[in-house]
Amino acid sequence: MRSVLRKENMNSVALNDGTSIPCIGIGSGTAWFKTDVSTHSIINRELVDSVKSALSLGFYHIDTAEGYGTEGEIGAAIKESGLPREKIFVTTKVFKNIKDPKQALENSLAKMGLDYVDLYLIHAPFFSVEKSGISPSDAWKALEELKKEGKTKSIGVSNYRVSDLKSLLTYAKIKPSVNQIELNPYLPQQEIVDFCKENDIKVECYTPLAPIVHVPDGPLSPVLSEMSSRLGKTPAQILFAWSLQQGRIIVTTSSKEERLKEYLEAASIKLSEEDIQKISTVGKPVQFRKFWTKEDWSQ
Repeated sequence: MRSVLRKENMNSVALNDGTSIPCIGIGSGTAWFKTDVSTHSIINRELVDSVKSALSLGFYHIDTAEGYGTEGEIGAAIKESGLPREKIFVTTKVFKNIKDPKQALENSLAKMGLDYVDLYLIHAPFFSVEKSGISPSDAWKALEELKKEGKTKSIGVSNYRVSDLKSLLTYAKIKPSVNQIELNPYLPQQEIVDFCKENDIKVECYTPLAPIVHVPDGPLSPVLSEMSSRLGKTPAQILFAWSLQQGRIIVTTSSKEERLKEYLEAASIKLSEEDIQKISTVGKPVQFRKFWTKEDWSQ
């Protein structure tokens, strides 16, 4: 029944600033990403309808970014859904226009037709005064000011390594609430996870289904198949549960309603500690990264 997918029955995670975030969000990057900047202002009705469908099912956490070119679609979907703004958790990110984070957020808000976002992230740490015209400390200060001004309820980062986080914490007056990173059993990023836990920063995972989407013949294939048969759950639900039970937030995407229902139901699955450990142990040696490859990280 659709009622089991309502927001009030969906798990949320508390952030370090007192706000909370639904533990599973729907993303508007990857397949929806617009590589041609000239198309950013052209509304993709398929994406609008997909987000509206997700909202109707209980996906009240929506993730976008200025670089995706999909903020207009997110705004249209929210408006057309008829849902109260306060029921929807909206995340966007800044990187291309990091030189002026305040103006970048104003631009994003205008595209979405919103007065505020729930979470504003610096999309990646690969910028500096020399490259982008702003230092990391000044960029973070701008986000802190945006939070104080009510333009965003929470602030955070994405794709930050431990070294980036350590540097940020030396000048931050407001600690980041979230670090959104690529994470799954084939890319556990344990050093980052441990540092975030020690510093009360929530880890948000993207590409959570890499073991079945990008490496379908990897060593976890028979493990997930066995667990799926034994537990009566799909491999995707098991991978989601692996992340959720370790206190992480998930961002995923799908245009198919049945798949979205499947994902949301993963929030109620409980894996044994033995199953969680087995997935971690078997997956760890693979080390597969889809986004922000070595060339990016070496900057």
